[in-house]
Amino acid sequence: MRHAKAELLAPGQRDYDRPLASRGRQDAARMGKALRAMKIFPDAVVASPARRARETAEEVVKALKHAEEIRWDKSLYAAAGDAWLAALRKLEAKIDVVAVVAHTPGIEDAAALVVGASTGFIDCPTAGIIAIEADPPSWKGLEPGAGALRWFLRPKLLEALE
Repeated sequence: MRHAKAELLAPGQRDYDRPLASRGRQDAARMGKALRAMKIFPDAVVASPARRARETAEEVVKALKHAEEIRWDKSLYAAAGDAWLAALRKLEAKIDVVAVVAHTPGIEDAAALVVGASTGFIDCPTAGIIAIEADPPSWKGLEPGAGALRWFLRPKLLEALE
């Protein structure tokens, strides 16, 4: 999942510290409710600790009504797709479903890498979720091309359905 819409960078503010805009909070909650409606409850949530990603992960977990600990991974901030794979490879084998909340272009690069597609095959908007299914023997064995795109959800689609 890409973090939800953030406030614009204020003078003197670090990019890392940008909070969610009110629209971002609404979209993060909307996406969490959609996951709950689809009965998708992550066994683990891994997120960039940058403020906008952190706030997105917290809103999604709150909307899911699923008390899962969020694991903060600094390597996901401004990271390329291979850093996402490295973060996933650290997961315990008992974890079946994981939600990763971070930034672009990393999310798009990681999705392309896991499904074996070319970079740029998907354009993920803020709060967008790319669902990929992979069947590695363990997370440690996750390799490029090991997954398949199952679905892609944009908050504007859900808003249109409300």
